[in-house]
Amino acid sequence: MGVRGGWALDLFGGSISREHEDVEITVPAAGFEAIRTAFAGYEFDVVGAAQRWPLSDKAAFDFMHQTWLRDPATGAYLLDVFREPHEGNTWICRRDPTIRRPYSEVVRRTDAGLPYVAPEIGLLFKARLARPKDEADFKRTLPLLDEASRRWLRSALERIHPGHAWLARME
Repeated sequence: MGVRGGWALDLFGGSISREHEDVEITVPAAGFEAIRTAFAGYEFDVVGAAQRWPLSDKAAFDFMHQTWLRDPATGAYLLDVFREPHEGNTWICRRDPTIRRPYSEVVRRTDAGLPYVAPEIGLLFKARLARPKDEADFKRTLPLLDEASRRWLRSALERIHPGHAWLARME
């Protein structure tokens, strides 16, 4: 599907706004095999709840949505892959499965064709922790959103994070 997290917001904004700790991508869960194939020389670990499991742990793989790509020679993690729920060409929000959007609205592209997650979706996921970097991303990105994206973000925040501080700042 595309780049997500802070890098996606920078792609949307057209410039690098801050240093990034990692590179995150997101794919429909059924598309994960293509990622595995593309990185055949590397290993994957399933991560979540401050734990790691080998990719072969089916219970962890089926329950958790995050997967890290690791260089087997160095042990260094190189890529964070989020496996997202979906039905065909419809993205399903893992935090509230009633929130759904067609991938044609979820994935945007840079002028060079690089896919990234729509900024309103990126901000929705950043709202949960609202760390200083998330706050900076929100402050930078909010003025760049069109009215439809703002409405969608407000509605999703009200459902998933009612009373969130960002809601008052969206007035």
